[in-house]
Amino acid sequence: MHSLKKIIFGVQIQKMKIVTYNLNGIRAAMNRGWINWLQENNFDIICVQELKAETSQVDMSVFENLGYHAHWHNAEKKGYSGVAIFSKQKPDHVEYGCGNNDFDKEGRVIRCDYGDISVYSIYFPSGTTGDIRQGVKYQFLDFIFNYLKNITTSRSKLIICGDYNICHKPIDIHDPVSNKNSSGFLPDERAWLEKFFTDGFSDAFRHFNTDPHQYTWWSYRANARVNNKGWRIDYIAVTENLLSQLRSAAILPDASHSDHCPMVLEMDI
Repeated sequence: MHSLKKIIFGVQIQKMKIVTYNLNGIRAAMNRGWINWLQENNFDIICVQELKAETSQVDMSVFENLGYHAHWHNAEKKGYSGVAIFSKQKPDHVEYGCGNNDFDKEGRVIRCDYGDISVYSIYFPSGTTGDIRQGVKYQFLDFIFNYLKNITTSRSKLIICGDYNICHKPIDIHDPVSNKNSSGFLPDERAWLEKFFTDGFSDAFRHFNTDPHQYTWWSYRANARVNNKGWRIDYIAVTENLLSQLRSAAILPDASHSDHCPMVLEMDI
């Protein structure tokens, strides 16, 4: 990785910085200064969700000029969904999609392998538009859990970045009482996330920070962001065999290129 290096007991240790960010439209984010922000922060790996654009609609040279290899998985529907991974190091292998046609046509999953570590950018479905899409969300949750568990049999070190569209616990949402029946905080969704975080995967942010009022998404309505009335629905999960290599994890609420904000993880490799 293109990162800080040190030698410990004859072994070269590199510090890797990974960020996840739902951009709610990459072109809109670029118009709000996202590229300058990337240049200032010099991340090793950038996982993004909800691109809402194809590569032909974006000036890809700006990423090349910053030293990034870009890998992009579009949705079939124009202006919808889509995920990508940008990295300073060229991946050894790129996996576009998850092998489920219903989800792959929506551009929800991409994986890049770097040595023995695999990095995912995943955009989980939202169920906020009604029962049909909530049903799709539950189908995705069932599928992706089994899919990722199966991947660990051949790729044991996973970093799973993305917009999960679920708040895990009451401290992850500004008003857990009034939102108890809201998609994104439903009991079955939260139970799924609890299972995920107790069956081989860990919430990197909560590994370091247990404070409440730490959010990654705010509605555009009613000055929600200014008043910090938000939801923590974006995560970086890691397999438990990587926990000893984690050095820090933080939410970056001052980055305002989207209705989401990014989360960054630093680790040794």
